Amino acid sequence: MKKLLSLALLLITAQCFAQKTKQDVINSIDAQANPYADVAHKIWEFAEVGYQETKSSALLQETLAQAGFTIEKGVAGMPTAFIATFGSGKPVIGILGEFDALPGVSQDAVPEIKPVDGRTAGHACGHHLFGTASAAAAIAVKSWLIANNKNGTIRFYGTPAEEGGSGKVYLVRDGFFKNVDLVFHWHPGAQNSASAGSSLANKTGKFRFYGVAAHAAASPERGRSALDGVEAMDNMVNMMREHVPQESRIHYVITRGGEAPNVVPAFAEAYYYVRHPSREVVKDLWERLTRAAQGAALGTDTKVEWEITGGVYDLLPNETLAKLVDTNLRAVGGYTYTPEEKAFAEKIQKTFTTKVPTLTSTNSISDFKVDSGSGFGSTDVGDVSWVVPTAGLSTATWVPGTAAHSWQAVAAGGTSIGNKGMMMAAKTLALSMVDVFSTPTIVDTAWKEFRLKTGVDFKYESLIGDRPPALDYRK
Repeated sequence: MKKLLSLALLLITAQCFAQKTKQDVINSIDAQANPYADVAHKIWEFAEVGYQETKSSALLQETLAQAGFTIEKGVAGMPTAFIATFGSGKPVIGILGEFDALPGVSQDAVPEIKPVDGRTAGHACGHHLFGTASAAAAIAVKSWLIANNKNGTIRFYGTPAEEGGSGKVYLVRDGFFKNVDLVFHWHPGAQNSASAGSSLANKTGKFRFYGVAAHAAASPERGRSALDGVEAMDNMVNMMREHVPQESRIHYVITRGGEAPNVVPAFAEAYYYVRHPSREVVKDLWERLTRAAQGAALGTDTKVEWEITGGVYDLLPNETLAKLVDTNLRAVGGYTYTPEEKAFAEKIQKTFTTKVPTLTSTNSISDFKVDSGSGFGSTDVGDVSWVVPTAGLSTATWVPGTAAHSWQAVAAGGTSIGNKGMMMAAKTLALSMVDVFSTPTIVDTAWKEFRLKTGVDFKYESLIGDRPPALDYRK
């Protein structure tokens, strides 16, 4: 790791006083493509899940520290969260970096299903690329600030546990974005886009049922099945689906269902997600979930308790910033496949069960749209966007047509296809930051739009209440 970072530092140092133009910034990121690809691949191999990203966080911290950033570790009660800062004065631009993997999607970088021995998780949402590209952009703009003798502050937020752990929510709740002027972010995907869209608000939690163990054959009458409680709740929630707003999404898994068939389970647990474009609807649906849990416990003569493990706002789009990012994405442009990458992509696409889009979409940029639907995913970037103007983009780090949270996403993210999309994002973010530092009036325009959308009476209150970070939610 030391050798890798030393190489990256040499490249950064050699170019930091030459980056006076936007093209210089692009060139500097291109010159560091291999070191950044190595950093991303290391994190891909670590495949650490939420709040357990010790090595991934440390690698990004060291990369930024060797580039001259000051590191504040363990912020907002999260050991793997950090803030890396460079510069002084206004404007203060935040850039987000994620690095957590998903459980249950171990996969090698090959175009057929092949889990990696000894690894249970995988970067099926591409956060190894996310954190690395954001760091690359921050470092490149740092050198641009020095070369042009500009004032301004870059603040990189290393944010853990996006996948269900709501890491950014704790940073927002604890005031770490209070003096930030603008925030940029990005996300891996299957196409290139910077539209001003939204996302689904969500709330997540674990419902734990407690019963009485007994011999399932010799004395079943003495037992009270905690699994019955979980299954009764699940059945009631599934019947509830007909009577919820059609944009709602409710998903669950049974994380514990007992230890042996001949023992009445004394403990069982279900893990639930509730989503909707409106966080107020999410709150209402969550209350209905808790009543279903209480009814299930009453009907099965068990006891139930629940823990809220996460909760995020819908994403508030900012058209001012989104148009700026879109302009820079188009200036950066897409990329083309090598023959080897095309062969890999074609094999991946043969595993899809839906219509296969053309592979040339990695060269194209989607048409810019404003408020282009809420999509069907959720992100803790949503909470950030309700306290400071925020904008981002997605680039084609996966084969066109790939679904997020799939083995195909893990596979492509571990190849040069993922690296090419990552570099597109790094350059787009860097150019957008340069524009803001060069034209500070962008900040005023973005805030004017922000205040118009939030309203004068808006007050941020997180969906997780005052609970501390759920550091063990993946255990």
